[in-house]
Amino acid sequence: MIEANTTAEKIHAAFDAISLRHTRPRRLIEERVIELANSGANFTIDDLWQGIREAEPRLGRATVYRAIETLVNLGLLNRVEFADGTHHYRVCDNGHHHHLTCTECRHVVEVDICVPTELLTAVGQQTDFAIEGHSLALFGRCSQCRTDHAEN
Repeated sequence: MIEANTTAEKIHAAFDAISLRHTRPRRLIEERVIELANSGANFTIDDLWQGIREAEPRLGRATVYRAIETLVNLGLLNRVEFADGTHHYRVCDNGHHHHLTCTECRHVVEVDICVPTELLTAVGQQTDFAIEGHSLALFGRCSQCRTDHAEN
C-alpha cells in the first residue's frame, strides 16, 4: 500500500510508483483525480477523459483507463457498480466498505456492513477455493425516490 497521509499525497505517490516519466497527460490525470477526490464526486472514465482532453486533446482514452485501473488495484479508487451494469469510480479512503446505489437516481451510500468471515470460509470450503477478497454490490431505491414514486 502507498504510504502517505492525505488522499492527494496517496494519489501523487501512486502515480510516482507507476511511472517514472512526469508527462503532462499524467500530471493532468493526477490533478483531476485529486480534484474529484476532494469534491467527493463519482466519475466515469469517459467523463474524466473528456474533461482532460479540453486541456490535452491528444490524450488517449487507454491512458486514462490504465491510470484509473492502477489506482483501483492500489485501493485508492473504488469501482461502484450500478444495477444496470454500468459503473462509476470514486475515491474512498476510509477502509474496507461496500456501496449501496439507488436504482433510480444513482445516489451512492457507503455502508460498513460486510459478509461474515464464517460465510466466506464456508464458500471457500464448498468450492475448494482460497478466498482472497470479495466485493458486495447492494441496490435499492432511496427514500427520496420512494417518496417521489408514491406521490406520482
